[in-house]
Amino acid sequence: MSKYMINTWEPESATFWASGGRDTANRNLWISIPALALAFAVWMVWSVVVVNLPAIGFQYSTNQLFWLTALPGLSGATLRIFYSFMVPIFGGRKWTTISTASLLIPALGIGFAVQDVTTGYPTMLILALLCGFGGGNFASSMANISFFFPKAQKGYALGMNAGLGNLGVSAVQFVVPLVITVGVFGALGGDAQTAVKAGKSSTMWLQNAGFIWVPFISVSALLAWFGMNDLASAKASFADQAVIFKRKHNWLMCWLYTGTFGSFIGYSAGFPLLIKTQFPDVNPLQYAFLGPLVGALARVVGGVIADKLGGAKVTVWTFVGMIAAVYGVISFLPHGGAAGNFTGFFWMFMALFAGTGVGNASTFRMIPVIFMTERQRAAAGKSQAEQQQAIVDANKEGAAVLGFTSAVAAYGAFFIPKSYGTSIAMTGGPDAALWCFIAFYMSCIAITWWCYARKNAAMPC
Repeated sequence: MSKYMINTWEPESATFWASGGRDTANRNLWISIPALALAFAVWMVWSVVVVNLPAIGFQYSTNQLFWLTALPGLSGATLRIFYSFMVPIFGGRKWTTISTASLLIPALGIGFAVQDVTTGYPTMLILALLCGFGGGNFASSMANISFFFPKAQKGYALGMNAGLGNLGVSAVQFVVPLVITVGVFGALGGDAQTAVKAGKSSTMWLQNAGFIWVPFISVSALLAWFGMNDLASAKASFADQAVIFKRKHNWLMCWLYTGTFGSFIGYSAGFPLLIKTQFPDVNPLQYAFLGPLVGALARVVGGVIADKLGGAKVTVWTFVGMIAAVYGVISFLPHGGAAGNFTGFFWMFMALFAGTGVGNASTFRMIPVIFMTERQRAAAGKSQAEQQQAIVDANKEGAAVLGFTSAVAAYGAFFIPKSYGTSIAMTGGPDAALWCFIAFYMSCIAITWWCYARKNAAMPC
């Protein structure tokens, strides 16, 4: 038996938790966080790269650029479906190591591809799809961490893992514009390119957008291998986990989490290019990183708030705020020849990002509570052994649902940027897409209130 395998794990026992359980759980959490942050950075790196491709000589249309921004979301979301079930099959330590190391492939690939302006568009599309490795990691990371913490602290743990992990989106949009201006890796990093923007020439090392993450990914993968644990109690086959597809709350939470996380990741992916198309005089890379930063930090706070007030109540009011923010964004966009108001547009988007962050945490707080309550209700009045088994089953189902809902929601990283592109192509502006988002958020309010938040809800959480 591996020294990294823990055979007895009882986080709901106060004695066990105080006598070492807490320390082990926190160690796994703090190794998981930077690994997840790097995954998000690689997943979203195209949101920054596409803004610079035309400047160094790549001749792509606006719609082609939106495709490059959107495809990592499509592949990442699809991979999450499979990643959702990997931790109970392979173990959290092993799978975190493998999935983190896989990020080296797109990071190195982008670094080499952007150095040659004759690189074909199909190659760029493949590299965009490979960045989905970063998107897939979230599902397995969240499922893994959920096993380590007791019910009362899952909101905190999942909020920290996801919230600080989400900082990878902000990091890539902050770090890349800086590192592409200097030859960080000297001769090893390749020659500089000449970038032309607004008639002015400058020197750029766009390859650093990929290369800069390579050493950090390597270190993080080693930390996961030597510092994390596998839990025997988390072991389960795909067949064991597939029971979630029969649970109606799995599908309801997929819908709600698409409204929160799907919005966060979709807005993050499309924000730089949306600024560039709607406010061409503004440098999008000066502002783009702030949205994901606000959303990520709000998720940390949202986890704590949801633990205290209840996930459903917080979720309802979050969607109300998001509707108001989207309406504000629409109001400040350019219309009918008027230039629009970038300051108002920016602050409405910051409010929207904050809402997605809080909503991310509150919906993920709901999932473990729902499945624990459901399984314990089914075991009520039965033997002590059956009641203990109900807790184990609830943790496994809850973890699988956390992963699967994140997979479905991640399609927002594809649909939101693509919706912008389609709306602009068909109507000349992104307004139609934004009105559709408002309609979707209204449906989320109705589902959350009826099923989880109202006074006599069948599953209050």
